[in-house]
Amino acid sequence: MKRLLAAAAVSMLLVAQPARTADTFPDWRSFRDVSNSSFVEPGGARVLQLSIVVNAPPRAVWEAFTTSEGFRTWAVPVAWVDFRVGGVMESSYQPTARAGDAENIKNQIVSYVPGRLLSIRNIQTPSGLKHRELFGQVVQTIEFEDVGAGRTRVTMTGVGWGAGEGFDYLYRHFEWGNAYSLAELRKRFDVGPVDWAKVFERQKAAAASAVVQGGN
Repeated sequence: MKRLLAAAAVSMLLVAQPARTADTFPDWRSFRDVSNSSFVEPGGARVLQLSIVVNAPPRAVWEAFTTSEGFRTWAVPVAWVDFRVGGVMESSYQPTARAGDAENIKNQIVSYVPGRLLSIRNIQTPSGLKHRELFGQVVQTIEFEDVGAGRTRVTMTGVGWGAGEGFDYLYRHFEWGNAYSLAELRKRFDVGPVDWAKVFERQKAAAASAVVQGGN
C-alpha cells in the first residue's frame, strides 16, 4: 500500500513512478494490458521492451507525451517540456516543485520523428533512486503505431543496460515501472485526465490512517 500511495517518487525512463521502500519489485504482469517483448541481443546486451494499445489516435497520444499540458493529464502533476532535439522534459511528482529543482526528473530529447517516435536519455533523477549514476547510459525510445479504429500501440524500448548488480537493479525497477506508466497512459484515455488534487488528498488520508493504526 505504501508503495502506491507515497507522495515521493523516483525517476522512470520517462515519467515519475511511486517510490518503494524495499528492494522488492512487483510483477509487471499485474498490468494485464501490457505486453513484454524484452529480449537479449546476440552479443548479450539486454533490451527492455514493453507495449500497450491505447484507445486514442496517435496524434492525441503523441501530445500526451510531448507537451507540458498533455504530460500533466496522466504522468505527473507538474511538467515543463521544451520539445526540440536537445530540449529537456522536466517533471516532478511533487505538486509544489519548481522548474530547476534538484529533485526533479529531467530527460533530454535525443531525436524524434513527429507523431511516430521519440528517443530520450535521462540526465537527472531524484536522489532516492539507487544506482542512479548508471541510469544516464540507458536510452529510451517510444514508438507510436496507428493500429486502426482510433487506437495506438505505444512501445517503450530501452537499450544500454550494462552488466552488474546496479544495472540488474535498475532493469527490474523499470520493468515494473514502465509497465505501470503504460497502464496509466491507457487509463488516461479510458477514464479521463488525472485529478491530482484528489490523488494527493487520498494519499494524505491513507498516510494518516496508517499512523493511527500503527502501520508504515
